This record gives sequence, structure tokens and C-alpha cells, in this order.
Amino acid sequence: MFVAQELRKRNIAEYLLYMWQVEDTIRAFGCSISRIRREYVDQFDYTDEQKEEEIDWFGNLIRMMNEEGCREQGHLQINKVTLQTLAELHAELLASPKFPFYNTAYYKVLPFIVELRNHGANKEENEIETCLNTLYGVMMLRLQKKEITPNTQHAVKEISTFIGMLSDYYKKDKEGELKFE
Repeated sequence: MFVAQELRKRNIAEYLLYMWQVEDTIRAFGCSISRIRREYVDQFDYTDEQKEEEIDWFGNLIRMMNEEGCREQGHLQINKVTLQTLAELHAELLASPKFPFYNTAYYKVLPFIVELRNHGANKEENEIETCLNTLYGVMMLRLQKKEITPNTQHAVKEISTFIGMLSDYYKKDKEGELKFE
């Protein structure tokens, strides 16, 4: 919860990737709050009060995962809405002549997006979701200490730069600093 709150303020893409990891963590513990407390939260250097807040947060997420039918796979509605908001901002930025650097960054990653979709990525997902799924997948490979090819590393570097730019624009938009007119 504490990490999520900070990431949400600082970088929306990192927040989403973190929340996807939290969803997977919950699944790894069988959606069991007692296991999450004992085997996960208790490992952190939190006060008792902070641990209780964290457990409440995980409990709420588990309840939502059960209610929304994403106990086994998929994402919580709150995360889907955030992703959709990012996709809508992406479309607005592309449509506006005021953001040529964003357009350039997008066209630089577009070949990677096309390639990912041709190699099994879900063609129903939007381009931003394809990018975030790629970043999440590579993050999981790194955690598993699996090899990442130089081509994949290059693609991830470009996608990270692009998604970072989108996150910066998201933050500016939320702060009322982004003007499309």
C-alpha cells in the first residue's frame, strides 16, 4: 500500500506494473490473507500499525479480486480504468500537433508493438497495454534470472522511454499543466 501510494503520485506506469505484481503476489499466496500476513507483510520493517494497514489493503484487494472474478488471472477494475485513462491520454497526445516529441517516440516504438502483436501478444489490447505487458514480462524474466536477448533489451529500452514520457504527461495532466489547445 505504501509503495503503491508513492508510485501513483510519482509514475503511473510504475504504479500499474507494481499493482500487477501485487495481483500476482496475492495469487501466489492463494488469496489467503493469513499467508500474506505471515509470509509476506511480516517480512517488512513496518510498525504494527503499518502492518495492519497493509493487511487491510491486501484484504480489500482480495475481496475485489473475488468479486470481479480475477482471482486466477486478469486485472482489477481499478487497474483497468487507470490503463484506459493512459490509453486515452495517449490518443489525445497523438492527435495534438503540440506534442511532436511524443509522436516521434511513439513512431520509434511502433515497430516493436507491431512485432509483439505478430508474435502472440493479445491483438485486442491497446498499444499501451502491449507496452506495459512487455515491460512486466521482462521484469518477471529478470526476477527469474532468465536471459534477455539483446534485441529484447533494445526494444524494452525504447518502450521504457516512451512509457516514461507518457507517464510524465499523465502527471502534468493530473496537475493541470497539460494544455492541448
